[in-house]
Amino acid sequence: METSGWILLDKPGGITSRAAGGRVGRLIGQRKFGHIGTLDPMASGLVAIAYGNATKMIPFMPGGAKEYLFDIQFGFETDTLDMTGTEIRRTDVIPSADAVRDAMTQLIGDIDQIPPVFCAVHVNGQRAYALARRGIMVDMAPRRVHIESLQLCGQDGNIWHCRVVCGTGTYVRSIARDIAYRCHSVATVSMIRRIQTNGFSIKNAVTLDFLENLVHNGGNACEFLHAPDFGLGDIPVINLGDGDGERYRNGGFIPVAHVDGLCRVYSGNTFIGMGMVVNNQLCPKRTL
Repeated sequence: METSGWILLDKPGGITSRAAGGRVGRLIGQRKFGHIGTLDPMASGLVAIAYGNATKMIPFMPGGAKEYLFDIQFGFETDTLDMTGTEIRRTDVIPSADAVRDAMTQLIGDIDQIPPVFCAVHVNGQRAYALARRGIMVDMAPRRVHIESLQLCGQDGNIWHCRVVCGTGTYVRSIARDIAYRCHSVATVSMIRRIQTNGFSIKNAVTLDFLENLVHNGGNACEFLHAPDFGLGDIPVINLGDGDGERYRNGGFIPVAHVDGLCRVYSGNTFIGMGMVVNNQLCPKRTL
């Protein structure tokens, strides 16, 4: 049977989300995978990764807020807006804590945010970071994003500890830049850690080191796989008998007494896919 399910991974810094997913895939014997939301290579924290047939569920995963902890250093700015980049700007202006808090207040709500030039946004059919690496600087168009809360949590010298809860598409590096500009300064992010995404928490995640050590010592990383329907709990359920379940898996429409809308479909205790009810007809959307 194909290995399928979700891994909640606490990704280390210094590796791409794709590379981390591939290393976990080798541990569980599954090359097919996809993940929800990409973390910058320098960032650490929560990545929800689907393997095997669970990848079919990615389009149905609920949205929701993402939460990050991040550190800012004022006084210099890099081309990537983080510590992996080349310094392009420097100032002696270091803002007060009150000025930083005032700037944060101005960024809460629905705002137009300019992504970093080093990012995965497509520009004329190419990734912005690919253009930037070739020295082609483009004007990044602002994008509407939502910032639910933004807080200054503490300060150690010129390392300012911050927390943000935000919607999809928000760049933490851009938040740091915009805080600094509002304080008539410049800044660079020195740490980003995602602790919540799509309703999942870092508290339930496993680290890459843990999984690799487990397997190298004879353990089974598949013990940490969550079922393919993991995270879909708020979507209504329809249970089918064996005959209807088989017809559904083969693409058949099934008469049901159920309100219209998206639903999870089971045959007995087995999750067999996602369906859409329209006028008392259950129509397959994705089958497992």
